[in-house]
Amino acid sequence: MPEPRDKPTVHKQRDIQRSQDERDKAAKPEAKQKESQPVQAGLREQPGKLPAQHLEKPGLEADLELKPRFLAPDYEGSRKLQGMAALITGGDSGIGRAVAVLFAREGADVAIVYLDEHEDAEETQRHVEHEGRQCVLIPGDVKDPAFCRKAVDQAVQAFGKLDILVNNAAFQEHAASLEDITDERLDETLRTNVHGYFNMARAALPHLREGASIINTGSVTGLEGSPQLLDYSATKGAIHAFTKSLASNLISKGIRVNAVAPGPVWTPLNPADKPAEKVAEFGSQTQMKRAAQPEELSPAYVFLASPVCASYITGIVLPITGSVGAE
Repeated sequence: MPEPRDKPTVHKQRDIQRSQDERDKAAKPEAKQKESQPVQAGLREQPGKLPAQHLEKPGLEADLELKPRFLAPDYEGSRKLQGMAALITGGDSGIGRAVAVLFAREGADVAIVYLDEHEDAEETQRHVEHEGRQCVLIPGDVKDPAFCRKAVDQAVQAFGKLDILVNNAAFQEHAASLEDITDERLDETLRTNVHGYFNMARAALPHLREGASIINTGSVTGLEGSPQLLDYSATKGAIHAFTKSLASNLISKGIRVNAVAPGPVWTPLNPADKPAEKVAEFGSQTQMKRAAQPEELSPAYVFLASPVCASYITGIVLPITGSVGAE
């Protein structure tokens, strides 16, 4: 049976969301941009048009009208992570789910840390197990250092070790003005996105050995900023700096630390943030003219996690943004 919902955090996030929703309804609509054709550069055509849909936080992937693509059917595993054990925060849906599936396809067992979204987490577990690997579900709040220690201990108890930590859990809510960002909202964003990464890395570190790696999910907003995501962008910039600093701190131990900085990706995070009409335009501002699907991001995490591929790579922030020039 799933553990009880983390009600204080869920209620807090929904209160923040409701406050912003009221501001959005009162704001004047912006002029629509001219439509242009999305760019397709992969083996299969990805969706270019997104539904105008708004989700209640924290956002269920199961509720999305257009299901994110995470299976990467053209990706063939080649034992790059064979026998390894990984823990992924925010692994129930979106990028985290896609990463969990490919880690399993490459031979790793996976522990999934998530806040509250049991239905999504169980779906991820089914797909990991379909790949022939174990999957442990660990619900809880990464803002809580004690929970993070418990989650790592649970993963190590299940798998006997820990080789890969993926910090991916995040909270995001847009705001038109700095004045709209309350102390409560700022605290929730900072404690989830920055404290959560510190908490998990600190808990995992005693179990990581030479050849292990930590991968943090940053953002293009941490590279370029965002006028509507002031607090979120600040946390992602902090994550990039944390990645480089921790990489320097751990390099002598043979533990690599890297980050992926995605641009717009079709996950529950953004429909649980933006108004429905904005969601329909999500990703159209990139040079690719569309949002990425999670399966277009997950191979990068495999690359950075694999000692076969990336043994000489540490302290990088890898932009995957759908545009030229992000750095």
